[in-house]
Amino acid sequence: MSPTPNGHLKLQGFGAVSFTTKNVPHKTSLPEGIRVGTVLRIRGLVPDKAGRFYMNLLCGEEPGSDAALHFNPRLDESTVVFNTLERGTWGAEERGSGIPFQRGQPFDVLLIATEEGFKAVIADSEYHHFRYRIPPGRVRALEVGGDLQLELVKIF
Repeated sequence: MSPTPNGHLKLQGFGAVSFTTKNVPHKTSLPEGIRVGTVLRIRGLVPDKAGRFYMNLLCGEEPGSDAALHFNPRLDESTVVFNTLERGTWGAEERGSGIPFQRGQPFDVLLIATEEGFKAVIADSEYHHFRYRIPPGRVRALEVGGDLQLELVKIF
């Protein structure tokens, strides 16, 4: 893992990588992409006045890059939206059942790359399975931001 000129982290090779951070938005480079079996763990706290936050698996680090996964808890709408962004166009939204996040409470999310798609596990329970629309091997960065206090990102 090495810092880039813009202060983001760059992961080289696969293996367990863990770090703590308090700054959002936060971006981690994944130059070799992700593959089936890769697990991304994101842990943090939802502030008392949170509206929305997001976790994006991006296909590049440039603004406007495709997003293989847009995971978007919306406390202001009591839902979690899953989507992709491809060539500047959003796909059809999928919404999980209910909202497993609460203002003022910590959270622990696992995003797992399976054979068919990304499995979101929240608080040790499978929440939603989002089928691939963009191959996971195209992913080059994880971006986390919005109304949250980020505590841990772990990729293994």
